[in-house]
Amino acid sequence: MPGKVKAYELQSKSKNDLTKQLNELKSELLSLRVQKIAGGAASKLTKISVVRKSIARVLTVMNQKARQNLREYYKNKKYLPLDSRPKKTRAIRRRLTKHEASLKTVKQRKKDIHFPIRNDLLFPH
Repeated sequence: MPGKVKAYELQSKSKNDLTKQLNELKSELLSLRVQKIAGGAASKLTKISVVRKSIARVLTVMNQKARQNLREYYKNKKYLPLDSRPKKTRAIRRRLTKHEASLKTVKQRKKDIHFPIRNDLLFPH
């Protein structure tokens, strides 16, 4: 099995295939580490880093797929999981929403209705 894998090739694979490939890569890494201790060839030692990076790629693609599935699942739900919400800053997250900020109290609405701003006094024709 070749050590280097391409991320775009992994995208099309199913979860079972990815898990199988991950196990193969891990077993390959194990055998390479054993050869390293036994005093293997230099070409084998350089392959260790390639296999480690390939494992990382497979795990990354698996996580991306899992997050994508979660995004699809929570698409039209009222609440999102905390790790899917936008991070921003604590102050921004606690700030009033645009809608909440624009709301007026009953008293203020009555005041606006009964005492409108008299622009004709400020700007006479």
